[in-house]
Amino acid sequence: MGMTFRARALLPALALLSLALTAGGCATRTAAPASVSAPSADSRKLAELFAADAAAERKLSPLSAVARGEASDPADFALTYSDAQLARQRAVLSDSQRRLAAIDRGRLTPDERISYDVFAFEKQLEAQALSPQLVGLTAVQPMNHFYGLHKDYPDFVSGQGGAPFTTVPQYEENLARTRLIPKIFDTAIARFRQGMADGVVASQLTTRNMIAQIDALLAQKPGETPFAGPVRTFPKTFDAATRRRLSGAYSRAIANEIRPAYRKLRAFLNDEYLPVARPKVGLSAMKGGGELYRYYARARTGTGMEPEAIHRLGLSEVARIRGEMEQVKLKLGFTGALKDFFEEVRTNPKYHPTTREQLSEGFAEVGRKVDALIPRYFSTVPKTRLEIRPYPPHSERFEAGGSYESGAPDGSRPGVFYFNTYDLPSRFLTGIATLYLHEGAPGHHFQISLAQENTKLPDFQRFGGNTAFVEGWALYAETLGYEMGFYQDPQQHWGTLDDEMLRAMRLVVDTGLHTKGWSREAAIDYMLANSGMGRTDATAEVERYIAIPGQALAYKIGSLTIQRLRAKAEKELGGRFDIRAFHEQVLGSGALPMGVLEAKIERWIAAEKAR
Repeated sequence: MGMTFRARALLPALALLSLALTAGGCATRTAAPASVSAPSADSRKLAELFAADAAAERKLSPLSAVARGEASDPADFALTYSDAQLARQRAVLSDSQRRLAAIDRGRLTPDERISYDVFAFEKQLEAQALSPQLVGLTAVQPMNHFYGLHKDYPDFVSGQGGAPFTTVPQYEENLARTRLIPKIFDTAIARFRQGMADGVVASQLTTRNMIAQIDALLAQKPGETPFAGPVRTFPKTFDAATRRRLSGAYSRAIANEIRPAYRKLRAFLNDEYLPVARPKVGLSAMKGGGELYRYYARARTGTGMEPEAIHRLGLSEVARIRGEMEQVKLKLGFTGALKDFFEEVRTNPKYHPTTREQLSEGFAEVGRKVDALIPRYFSTVPKTRLEIRPYPPHSERFEAGGSYESGAPDGSRPGVFYFNTYDLPSRFLTGIATLYLHEGAPGHHFQISLAQENTKLPDFQRFGGNTAFVEGWALYAETLGYEMGFYQDPQQHWGTLDDEMLRAMRLVVDTGLHTKGWSREAAIDYMLANSGMGRTDATAEVERYIAIPGQALAYKIGSLTIQRLRAKAEKELGGRFDIRAFHEQVLGSGALPMGVLEAKIERWIAAEKAR
């Protein structure tokens, strides 16, 4: 599935590095954690620390603030990819660590201790990420085909993405920020050249994909580009003179600044960078790649598992799921070998949509059924609406099967579940239920929206979060489809097994690519041999793992942790186990590191047993 926050991809590369564990941007409004009526001095210090850190992070992650409907100084955006931004990050980290060390954790309330533990864990990872060794490996690769301003910023400011356009100041602030793209691209090019000089370069595959993405944007007429989206649809409150003024300003910026900047970046990538990019796709082929991959594995799973152990776990899960698939294919009337059924699913038209509308209607139907069942499983539901949309045509080729874009914390902008209609014969009707449960409700939409709407949490818990939790919850949400009855339909049962197989294969393929020297083709072949996914999806998945090493490990490891904690609670509480209360505990503190979540659930189990 896609990433949790599409807006997440808009954060500058250095911010992505320092927030490697998080799935969402940093906050701009601060809410103190829940506290007693007369907070201790340490409680006050903790609240002050969180407020100061959030204010500082606002300037480091300006687009995240914009996504929440808040004003953001374009001067902060101008520092994207720069040494000045890196220096700011290190200064903020140093101040936060110093203040945290001065707080006595034992004098905090239980909720504050959770916040303390999450904050300490994240800052520890940021310190590793901002070390000169890791920065030297990551800052010099400021963009790739999965994360990068060249690709995601146009969608963000299109009027259909994360940036709000309801007031004249928002239009003007956006234009000022967008006119900084030439400067930011120049900084990115300088970073790429620094990597070229140091022998740290991206793969040829990723570079070619970036060039193709730029070509797709440049092929559009200036007035049809996403950058012109805001002036194609003005709020009704804007008068004619304002519309003419803004339309002219946007048109001039697109023609005279934005498009030339894209042409310059494309020329650099094609003429200078591609010839020196590395032929092999895995990090093990890059200078310092082994060290970097081990960091990514630790940060994104929230565990100390070594890549070899993750690889073995993946092989074990693949074997288990294949056994279940053997049973379901019989229910679908197929008695041949599993590998032949994979090909049957890929090629038989009955398993594939013929129109975009067929997919859209399928997801909407599942959504209606889920809405009716939700009260059985959740006592708290998001206020933020959920919408279902296809990816924009210019980007769908490079996207996964689906992804989620978070809504506004105040509910003024809905969350969006994006689905992919590129190459319709490669899409599957079998995966409709499981994909909706993952990306929509009660998956990413519930987890992200409930955290954002919980103003009792400090901002890093409301808007950030551990990748293993975020993606693990969404994969756990897919398993609720068994209890909800969706998988009584053998086709949908096959679909959820196929998706679960994807997450198991990710453990094998991601580690294979980055530690065992697997080629792109070998990774694709492995996925086709162990699932019914189409070649288009398998290719997009593998190229995603190449671009963002380690991220795909989080899904299965996070889900297995949540499933294990639920099984433990059910066993120890017996008839007193309440699924709604369990979900409230899991989701009630934001996206926690796995160790912090486990400690919280164990305390809850003990408290329930003592009642």
